[in-house]
This record gives sequence, structure tokens and C-alpha cells, in this order.
Amino acid sequence: MKTDSKQYELLRLQNQLCFPLYAAARQITSKYNPYFKPLDLTYAEYITFMVLWEQDGITVGELGQKLYLNNSTITPVLKKMELGGYIKRERKAGDERIIVISLTKAGREMRERCLHIPQEVGKCVAMPKEKLMQLHDLLYELIENIQRN
Repeated sequence: MKTDSKQYELLRLQNQLCFPLYAAARQITSKYNPYFKPLDLTYAEYITFMVLWEQDGITVGELGQKLYLNNSTITPVLKKMELGGYIKRERKAGDERIIVISLTKAGREMRERCLHIPQEVGKCVAMPKEKLMQLHDLLYELIENIQRN
């Protein structure tokens, strides 16, 4: 099969934007695992905690918006966190369709146990701070542009 033809340029792996994003995300999230294992956490639970530490008492819908996830993806994560005693899920008074997520004492205490993780994982990314900040901003710009289109 001939792969050097111009018509196939867009099908080359090195020409894909999605692939380096995917590979980088997998590599970075794998760096969290040694820190998550003793805490019995997953990456999805960790980012859920991060949102709740900023804004406790958030609805499932609001949580999904902040994490760019749909309810069917978030629900199993929330169930596990609830079973672990970290959160409680309650139906909103006045509108039973809305579920509000609140941290328990154990959920709030997990914040202290995770305090070292960003710095430790940050050591694995050997790039100047300015480039990392630029990448951060570009990725959020990319997310916003994709959501608009």
C-alpha cells in the first residue's frame, strides 16, 4: 500500500492533532497513579474532588459542565465516591430531578491528603513555566472552539 501520496497526508499519524493530545494526556495522567493508589483514587474522582473543593453543593449538571463530561459518565464516579463516604447525593428540594453533590467530612479531609500531588506530578513535566501556561491557555481555547462548532 502506497502511503507517500499527497491524498493520504491527512491520514498520517504525525499529522493528527488528536494523537499528541491523546498521548500526552495518557502519559500525564499515568504519572498520577503512584499518588492515587495509596488513596484508592482514580483520576476521574480526583478531578471531581477538585471541583467540589472549589464549589461544594454543586448539581450533577454543573459538575458535568465543569468537567466536560455527561451525566452517564459522572454517575458511576459519584456512586463510588458516595460508597467511599466522600460525598452525599441529595435531591434538590422543590425539584426532585436535580441532584446536589456535597462533600462529607472525609471528602473535605481528602483535600489535605492530595495537597502534594500537583507539585509531584509537575516535576514530571520538564518544560518552562511560560510554555506550560501557554499550552494551558491554548488547550482551553481549543476546548471552547470545539464546543462552539
